[in-house]
Amino acid sequence: MKAVVWHGKRDVRVDTVPDPEIRQSTDAIVRITSTGICGSDLHLYEVLGPFMEEGDILGHEPMGVVEEVGPAVESIKPGDRVVVPFNISCGHCAMCSAGLQSQCETTQVRDQGKGAALFGYTRLYGQVPGGQAEYLRVPQAHYGPIKVPEGPPDERFVYLSDVVPTAWQAVEYAAIPDGGSVVVFGLGPIGQMCCRIALHKGASRVIGVDLVPERLALAARYGVTAIDTRDRSGVAGAVRELTGGRGADSVIDAVGMEAHGAPVAWFAQQTAGFLPQPLAAKMIEKAGVDRLSVLYEAIHTVRRGGTISLSGVYGGMVDPMPMMELFDKQIQLRMGQANVRRWIDDVLPLVQRDDDPLGVEDLATHRLPLDEAPDAYRMFQHKADGAIKVLLKP
Repeated sequence: MKAVVWHGKRDVRVDTVPDPEIRQSTDAIVRITSTGICGSDLHLYEVLGPFMEEGDILGHEPMGVVEEVGPAVESIKPGDRVVVPFNISCGHCAMCSAGLQSQCETTQVRDQGKGAALFGYTRLYGQVPGGQAEYLRVPQAHYGPIKVPEGPPDERFVYLSDVVPTAWQAVEYAAIPDGGSVVVFGLGPIGQMCCRIALHKGASRVIGVDLVPERLALAARYGVTAIDTRDRSGVAGAVRELTGGRGADSVIDAVGMEAHGAPVAWFAQQTAGFLPQPLAAKMIEKAGVDRLSVLYEAIHTVRRGGTISLSGVYGGMVDPMPMMELFDKQIQLRMGQANVRRWIDDVLPLVQRDDDPLGVEDLATHRLPLDEAPDAYRMFQHKADGAIKVLLKP
């Protein structure tokens, strides 16, 4: 089969690799019909190379048609149309039972000190072959895959793998009061969906912050007050003007360590790329300094007693945190990988509605053949050609 394979920093290729096979009784094989490129895939493309190995198959936002199932899989069968969550969870351990599927104790990558295994995401998370491929082996298929109806286009459902539940959790964690205000930093796919979900759930004012014109325009189309960071001397001041001088009730950081404008952190990340792989991995894992400019801005922007929700990925172990300000303002802080399965009962009915209240069919800006994945990665990283969300079609 064909698959998107990591060969090095900024070097992904479409290679021919062996077809996946059933290995465990709880496995399934899914023929992929659509698969997304996620912002966190860019971390592998640029920053987290020391945790990759040449030949790793990328991708964690797939959907498709079941081809084969193991003998212990009864919830899906060949021919079913399914979405595959990015985290691999068993559904019966203590963590899954608590709604923390991203911490699944059955698939937990204990030798790396991490939570549940993820598709296509480094040895830190199990080195499980990903879904940017023609076929995918799905472990724990008795629980993970989400069966969806025939008929509507893939764009209606594919974001259940990551984007929609990640954004839903970010909004839930933000604890926006009824009729309250929220600022969303970063208007990529997750940020766009956070804005739409916040409005759907009753926020009176949603403020989106970015510097890419196409992203700002898309958010504004959905009723978001857009702040272009290039036109303002300070986002926090602009937000206070919009919120009666108090600041936002809640803030969502949908950017993480890909933030612009932190040259020292950028230099540290680039330097790691020139070290031998074991040393580079240690540098990033133990001494990485993330691009914290957005997180600092979130702390300045939220009102006293407000809540900050982090959905953007951070990777540093010794990042400096302004603890005095966090304590003085009584800020609540929540974060973590999305527990995809926890939120499916909330979001599946919404994406199935004919009126498409979350605009899932209005998110992808580019739909490309799998063969064009290398160009798609370059385009997405550089935000070229108005790229906001890219779907690959095997």
